[in-house]
Amino acid sequence: MKNFDTTLYFITDSTNMTEEEFLYRIDRALKGGATIIQLREKNKTTREYIELAKKVHAISNKYNVPLIIDDRVDVALAVDAEGVHLGAEDMEISTARRIMGEGIIIGATAKTVERALGAYNEGADYLGVGAVYPTTTKVKTVLTSVDTIARICASVPIPVNAIGGLNKSNIDILKGIPISGICVVSAIMKADDSLTATEELKSAFLSMTGNK
Repeated sequence: MKNFDTTLYFITDSTNMTEEEFLYRIDRALKGGATIIQLREKNKTTREYIELAKKVHAISNKYNVPLIIDDRVDVALAVDAEGVHLGAEDMEISTARRIMGEGIIIGATAKTVERALGAYNEGADYLGVGAVYPTTTKVKTVLTSVDTIARICASVPIPVNAIGGLNKSNIDILKGIPISGICVVSAIMKADDSLTATEELKSAFLSMTGNK
């Protein structure tokens, strides 16, 4: 049984940051209580991605937080990361599982019940579902209704996390839906203090779900 907690799933964004600031913000977020971290780099070369992933992994290991690599199975294997997250255009989940083994965490993006079931049957360990709100991290954002998220939660036995423009002020839209956690990017990466932002987000989510 894999041991991971998606309560506060932190996704990175290094846009317009020095590496020093980027790594500092990651350290603060993990210290603040992020339970899992996904390193997402769309524009780096393979070598650059690996070198940055090594540095991020050193920080995540310090806090005993699993590191998930976005898209790239090769990078995840190169740095011995705990997992990989795969989108619709990435490697098939079943292929990644065969390459990486049963002990690796594999997450998948799902926007429909059909895709959620497909990802689960292919071997995904958790799902990221959204976007709930428009985001600033992608040019194209396909919104997912709260009703769809609820139906996805009911259709699969693995953790389902909501993603997309979520912050401490708007997560109440998810109240009553049995999601396992929230995925956040800008609410932490663009905060004045990533530690405080992480603490407040986690507290708000736990309060909303009645776990605090």
